[in-house]
Amino acid sequence: MRKIIITITVILSSISIHAQDLETFFKKADAFFKANVANGKVAYSKIHENPEQLNDVLKIAQGISITKDDAKNYQAFWINAYNLSVIKGLIDNYPTKSPLDNAGFFDKTKHSLGGKQITLNDIEHKLLRGQFNDARFHFVLVCGAVGCPPLISAAYLPNTLDAQLTTQTKKAINGSFIRVNDKKNRVQVSQIMEWYKGDFKMDGMDEIDFINKYRNEKLEGKWKLSYFPYDWTINKQ
Repeated sequence: MRKIIITITVILSSISIHAQDLETFFKKADAFFKANVANGKVAYSKIHENPEQLNDVLKIAQGISITKDDAKNYQAFWINAYNLSVIKGLIDNYPTKSPLDNAGFFDKTKHSLGGKQITLNDIEHKLLRGQFNDARFHFVLVCGAVGCPPLISAAYLPNTLDAQLTTQTKKAINGSFIRVNDKKNRVQVSQIMEWYKGDFKMDGMDEIDFINKYRNEKLEGKWKLSYFPYDWTINKQ
């Protein structure tokens, strides 16, 4: 009986420490984004001169353990971890004009996060897209370039995540992500929709259906869809 009580106590203690670490991560990530992001642009020069706040939150992220069964915490953690690690990667190579100027930025460079040594591509494609069928991820994972959807000046949090995902998707679909020519019934969209075409055609939808799901002014009738080039210039202030 005594061994059982000790085991239960250890388990409960471990759960409590895990919850505290995750809460601290979200709190510090939120403070970092608020201090260093404005209008979707990042203060890279400022962070480069004083990286302690970024390094502190990433150090906490190293030891966090979370499973996909705890879906909202899992998704919020990995979205923030991705965005923070993009900034870290650019700071480590600063000054730089684009993430693509740094070989292996997305597919080779590994980051210590969630008890793993993992690349940015693995976070996006294996831990998020590979586990959850949700095209809205494309509007919150920010690759450090102007062509990406804008980075928000706050952390993604489990209790507000669904609303945040929808808000950012709507902003993109009603903003610079799409260029509409009403006279010719032509619509140009970001190459994100070309690269990940399958994500926007789930549940029997096509790309126009997806756009109309989130667009205020619907695209009625038949439209010719094309893609405009992605701008890989760094999203700096």
